[in-house]
Amino acid sequence: MIAGTRPLVLCAAPGIPALGPSGASAHLRGIARALGAPILCARRSDARGEHDGEGISVLCPAAEPAWPRALNRFRELNELRFSRALVEPALAYAPTLLWQRHTLYSDAGLRIHREGIPWILEVNAPLAVERARFESLTLPWLASLYEDEALLAAPRVLTVSAWLADWARSRGARDVRHVPNGMTPQVGDRDGTRARLGVDGRFVIGFLGSMKPWHGIERLPTVLDRFPDAVGLCVGEGPVRITHPRLLNVGQVPERAVADHVAAMDIGLAPYRSDAPPWFCPLKILAYRAQGTPVVATDIGDCALLTGEGGYCGPDLEDGIAAWRGRRAGRSVRGWEDVVREGLG
Repeated sequence: MIAGTRPLVLCAAPGIPALGPSGASAHLRGIARALGAPILCARRSDARGEHDGEGISVLCPAAEPAWPRALNRFRELNELRFSRALVEPALAYAPTLLWQRHTLYSDAGLRIHREGIPWILEVNAPLAVERARFESLTLPWLASLYEDEALLAAPRVLTVSAWLADWARSRGARDVRHVPNGMTPQVGDRDGTRARLGVDGRFVIGFLGSMKPWHGIERLPTVLDRFPDAVGLCVGEGPVRITHPRLLNVGQVPERAVADHVAAMDIGLAPYRSDAPPWFCPLKILAYRAQGTPVVATDIGDCALLTGEGGYCGPDLEDGIAAWRGRRAGRSVRGWEDVVREGLG
C-alpha cells in the first residue's frame, strides 16, 4: 500500500468479476496489487471460475441486488442497481483514494467522491459507443447522461490509449492523462515450454488473445501457408475458431503460464483488422515485448506506439515476419507499478 493512503479499486461492471479470466479482470488485479488495495466489485467471480486470486482482497456486497428474470430486458437499470449497491460498502471501508474503472450506468465514483474522497476515473473504452457497436444499447440517452456526468466530475481521468484521451477531452473531461496498460512482469521459460509443446527447433508464429472477430486471427492460416516450415501457436479462447495442419491451439492457460507460452514464440502476432476499434490498448503487445518476442502487428490504434523498436507495425504481416525471423527483440517490461505511478502523477 502507498504510504499514508488507504486506496480502494472500484469496478461496478457485473461482467468484470475481480477474479475472472478476462484481460479486464487481470487489469483490475494488476492495479490492485500495485496500489496494495482491495477490489470492490459487483461480482467476485462467475461461471468461468476464479483465477489468479493470490494476494488479492475482494470486497463485494453481501448479495447481488435481486432482479426478476422477467425484467432482464432492462439490463441497463439492473447495472445501475449494481453500481448503487457498491456505494455504501465503499464508504464503510473509508478509503483515502478511489481508483475506479469507468462503467456504464454508474455514478458510484461520483457519489463516493462527494463525501470528500479523492477520485481517479480510469477509462478503458467509450463504453456507450462500444456497446452499441458490439452488443445493443437500449437506453442511449441514459448511457450518455451517466457517461458525461462521470467525465465532467472526475478530478482526473486516465485513458489507456491516445484515441481515448482525445475522446475524453472532447466530452469535457478536465485533467486527462494517457496511461497505457501494464502487465505482471515474469520471465518465461522459453526452452522448457518449447520442449513441452513439441516445437523445439521449429519456427513458431504465435498469437495471444481472446480471438474476437476484429482481432484478425483468421489471417494466421494464410501466414502459415506462406511459411511452410512454421508452426502456429494460439493461446486463448474466443468466438473465432481457426484450423490448420500446423496449428497448435492450447486454449486458455493460467495467467502465470502466459509468459512461458509467449516466450516460446519466435513471432508474436497482433493482426488486427482495419475495422478494429481504435480505442483499445492491446495487452498482447505488452506481453510479447516483456519476453523479447518480436511483435508483428497491423497499424491500428496504439499498436505502433507499443511495438516501438521491438517489431514491425504495418499492413504486410508476411514482410514483418520475414524481417524479424531469427531475431529476438530487447525485453521491454511495463508493469502495473508504472501504470499506478503515472496515474497518480
